[in-house]
Amino acid sequence: MENVSMLKTNLVLLGVVEMEYLRYMYATLVIIIYIFTMMLSSIIVYTVWSEETLHEPMYIFIGNLVGNAMFGNSAVLPKLVIDLLSGLSTISLPGCLIQAFCIQSFASLEFFTFTVMAYDRYLAVCLPLRYPTLMTCRRAFQIMLVVLSYVIVSITIIVVLTARLSICGANINGIYCETLSLLRLACGDTTVNNIFGIIWTLIMIVGCILVVIFCYIMTFVVCLKISADACQKAIHTLVTHIVTFSTYTAATVFVTFRYRLGIGSLSTLAHVIISLTGLTACITLNPLTYGIRTEALRVKIFVNLRKMNVCQKVALIK
Repeated sequence: MENVSMLKTNLVLLGVVEMEYLRYMYATLVIIIYIFTMMLSSIIVYTVWSEETLHEPMYIFIGNLVGNAMFGNSAVLPKLVIDLLSGLSTISLPGCLIQAFCIQSFASLEFFTFTVMAYDRYLAVCLPLRYPTLMTCRRAFQIMLVVLSYVIVSITIIVVLTARLSICGANINGIYCETLSLLRLACGDTTVNNIFGIIWTLIMIVGCILVVIFCYIMTFVVCLKISADACQKAIHTLVTHIVTFSTYTAATVFVTFRYRLGIGSLSTLAHVIISLTGLTACITLNPLTYGIRTEALRVKIFVNLRKMNVCQKVALIK
């Protein structure tokens, strides 16, 4: 196989090719999903930012989670729409590496944010008297900064390790780029990439899942010992976290391990379905779930929407 030139040759996204026969329908659906999720996510982030009553660690983490979904949303869907409407199904290798960095940074940050949120709820329920000193807004920002720095450095290493490889193919089974999809096109020794990738995946997925399970179990145990009203409120919050985290974990495992497990028998259509389902679940579920199930946030969102509506009416009268 001939090496793919980083500057001259484009990679082919076979998932986009698979979607071309109904490309206008897919493009319309993607546009609707993108606009809806971006609008809802923007409202949530603005509400958390502008309302002083929501300047608490839990809402800071929710705002970060939703803001990160906006980032992951924008890393894939706009290009997919352009590709579908223009009939193009290619991406340059540098562009592919950039997209892989964005998508994998989004996915990793999502996992760690869920983990931090579980730890935050554990402190709030299990150590309520010490919680105000253990988890302040300042500390919440510091934790997210550390997590973001760790994710950026780690994903940069993964992308750089991938960029040094010689690529001997041009067809990617999917609608967007990942370093795992590029590894399958590489010719030469990929041992370092595989070892680092497996260790990183285990730390992120297995490590985070174990921490989350521990925090949830301890929190549920404490919930059984407190008053019924307090228990109901705590469990309501935990159920919201469990639903979003479980859905995201399942989607991530399917998307990630379809390459890690060496499943070569998957058709292009299967890759498209897995990629789209996993991505859509991640970017739409968080804004919907937290916007609807978190009462204080939901109330403030409706207040802001009413304010916007009043302002529009006043502007029209003037």
